[in-house]
Amino acid sequence: MTERFTVSLDEDLAHQFDHWVAQRGYGTRSEAVRDLIRAALEQQRLAHDGGGFCVATLSYVYNHHQLGLASRLAHHHHEHHDLTLATQHVHLDHENCLEAVLLRGPVQAVRHFADATIAERGVRHGKLHMIPVALDTPHRHHDQGDPHHHSHPLT
Repeated sequence: MTERFTVSLDEDLAHQFDHWVAQRGYGTRSEAVRDLIRAALEQQRLAHDGGGFCVATLSYVYNHHQLGLASRLAHHHHEHHDLTLATQHVHLDHENCLEAVLLRGPVQAVRHFADATIAERGVRHGKLHMIPVALDTPHRHHDQGDPHHHSHPLT
């Protein structure tokens, strides 16, 4: 069932919103509004609830010459191997490296891992982006007959 509602905007805000909608390739204002509402609700749940599960990306830039930092980061990753799906390491220049880590797990554990990583001396910039997901549920592929576990984004 679809529920309709009306939003009134002043002319300038409506023009800015239409420009934003077009830049991002939305077909209609409604599609854009739905995505904005979902994003706001997801962020509220992640910020206030802290429960449930998420998938996330943690990206950070660090100085690889910082004494012992690479070892501390590697140890930290090994201590939380259950959260880490993959890590990408990029050399930016002579001193700086970028790491992007794909994570999956309980929101609180992912947030704690990210906060501890970003707080390491020598980590210059860090950003965590979380997406809430429903609990893993067994799913049977019709053509294979064997169960696989999948996470599903909350909508």
